[in-house]
Amino acid sequence: MNFIKNNLANALTLGNLFCGSIAVINIINHHYHVAAFCLVLSLVLDFFDGFVARALKSNSNLGAQLDSLADMVSFGVAPGLIMFNLLEPFGSSFLGLNLPFEIKYLGLLITVFSCLRLAIFNLDEEQTYYFKGLNTPSNTVLIFGISYILLEKLSPKIFEMEIYQIGLILLTFLSSWLLISPIKMIAMKFKSKKLEDNYPKVFLVIGALLILAFFQLTGIPLVIIYYIIISLIFQKQL
Repeated sequence: MNFIKNNLANALTLGNLFCGSIAVINIINHHYHVAAFCLVLSLVLDFFDGFVARALKSNSNLGAQLDSLADMVSFGVAPGLIMFNLLEPFGSSFLGLNLPFEIKYLGLLITVFSCLRLAIFNLDEEQTYYFKGLNTPSNTVLIFGISYILLEKLSPKIFEMEIYQIGLILLTFLSSWLLISPIKMIAMKFKSKKLEDNYPKVFLVIGALLILAFFQLTGIPLVIIYYIIISLIFQKQL
């Protein structure tokens, strides 16, 4: 019984890694619906491994390391590969210039900065009740949500426009910066049960539900943008 109690959270973390690995394979093969399903499972398992560890008081250094390593695949490699695929059609051409490298490799900056963000988080003892910078799961949801809109909702003609390429590259740089930015971001961890201490979380949840109710799947990246905005508004309370 003690073995199960001490290792249940780690098993969920490894499940996150397993699902994330399948997502990566399917992103490489451009099977985005399967990848999306696997990443949703990774998000669920990533949430519950911490919840279970706290509930069973089975937190451990091993669990912390496994969590970051699993997140690196599910929420570091996966979003980098998504951007890699989105930029692939451009080859080495940028605004009429022939660059000495293919543009698609810029997408992997998201993977690099996700790794840096996870390492900083592991060493930063301040991030108990808030995140510093955009957490990797939220960044993955943002990138995947935008890719869903681009691939499923917009006309193929947009892929031929220069603004599309510029927008993807700017999104890559912005995403990479947000991961390691000093901006405090809301974490769903509670200092107290007082309502006034939890206004940021209340506004976040209500706003996110309204966005999803109105925009449905298209609203997924909008929820992350709203999350960033609400976090900026409530900087002093975090």
